[in-house]
Amino acid sequence: MPKIKTVRGIENRKVVSQKEWLVARRKLLVKEKKFSKLRDELNLKRRRLPWVKIEKEYVFDGPTGRVTLGDLFGGRSQLLVYHFMFGPGWEEGCPHCSFWADHFDSVNTHIGQCDTAFAVVSRAPLTEIEPFKKRMGWRFKWVSSFNTDFNFDFNVSFTPEQTKSGVLPYNYGKIKMKIDELQGVSAFYRDRNGGIYHTYSSYARGIDLMNTTYNFLDLTAKGRDEKPSKAQDWVRYHDQYEGAVKDSC
Repeated sequence: MPKIKTVRGIENRKVVSQKEWLVARRKLLVKEKKFSKLRDELNLKRRRLPWVKIEKEYVFDGPTGRVTLGDLFGGRSQLLVYHFMFGPGWEEGCPHCSFWADHFDSVNTHIGQCDTAFAVVSRAPLTEIEPFKKRMGWRFKWVSSFNTDFNFDFNVSFTPEQTKSGVLPYNYGKIKMKIDELQGVSAFYRDRNGGIYHTYSSYARGIDLMNTTYNFLDLTAKGRDEKPSKAQDWVRYHDQYEGAVKDSC
């Protein structure tokens, strides 16, 4: 029996002829097509979820002054909000949320052509958000929910009592963790009369769809190359990677 060659650094990876590779690739393609159809079905079910009307008036602090949730739509009928982990008094925003946020500006250019607005919301005061945003060189709309219940109502910020208990209402269940901020994404719809509806929210691994880097890495032989117990331990603020060019603004 011939000895199986392996690629250095990747255990048990066979190196075969082009003919053998095509056989294996076609088998995987069948599964990929099945997965794509299942994903389409899941997306359809997501769009068919019932809605909840937003009855509370949320007013945020923005770069140009006070803005309502309705203002964040910018005249469009759909709004996506990323719940960025950045609590009052933090010196910097969450490095992992920053990893996600590095992708937002490029996507934001295109979703605006599909009647969809995008905004980032954090509980830190705007005076703490703005310097960090400038340092990172981001252009997306980022507002503060410091004086509202918004983060608490969407279960991404937690009261001192909840944090002390170590049991938090998150991702449609309870998790054991002592932390006051977590991440997520929420979708809203605004009708012609100005009524606003909450249509979807996702947390934890549910926000992976917003991370283009991970989608790129998933196409490679090594993939994300992360240990479950140390996921994202390689991630840094983009201006702290070795050889990073410091933003001049």
